[in-house]
Amino acid sequence: MTAAPAKFTFDLDLAHRPATAMSLGEAARMEAEQQARSAGYSEGFAAGEKAAGAAAAQALATAAANIAQRAASLLDAADKAQAQAERGAIALASSIGRKLAASLIAREPAAEVEALLVDCLASLGSVPHLVIRCHPDLADQIREIATARIAQSGFSGRLVVMGEPEIALGDGRIEWAQGGLVRDSAAIAADIDRRIAAYLGAAGLPLFEETSP
Repeated sequence: MTAAPAKFTFDLDLAHRPATAMSLGEAARMEAEQQARSAGYSEGFAAGEKAAGAAAAQALATAAANIAQRAASLLDAADKAQAQAERGAIALASSIGRKLAASLIAREPAAEVEALLVDCLASLGSVPHLVIRCHPDLADQIREIATARIAQSGFSGRLVVMGEPEIALGDGRIEWAQGGLVRDSAAIAADIDRRIAAYLGAAGLPLFEETSP
């Protein structure tokens, strides 16, 4: 009589089977992967921090450079504005001075020649003669003024008043044997222009053109 085959009942508990060599290797591999991931994360985080720090430093340097450039531009603009204002003030003062001088000469054309005469009478002493050259339109007026001034000073020499067309109205020359005095408005204006040009040149400012009064 043939024995009946034994039935396979599947009664093994697979959940509690002992660890095998393969499962230990897999655990080691998983642990290594975890460690690698952690190390990679740390390195990536550090690299990110470094990159962010470098970017922030670059941004700060760029911002500082822009601020410095802007400040330099503002200072340069302020210097130019101040220089332009100073140049404008000089030009205005020069123009006003010329116009005032022209107005005063037109109002009292003999005043400057009289001032020259007063300056020289005190030191003339006993010179033999005194010559006054002026614009022809002022000759008579200057003669009267000079005669009155000479009478007050005690000058006893000869007085000569000559009208010369080339002498500008308000200008004049007083001459005596040992010297003389000159009032030349054109020469005075030229000297003022030279002084202004020298000042503007020393200050690095451009010259300006005078307008006629």
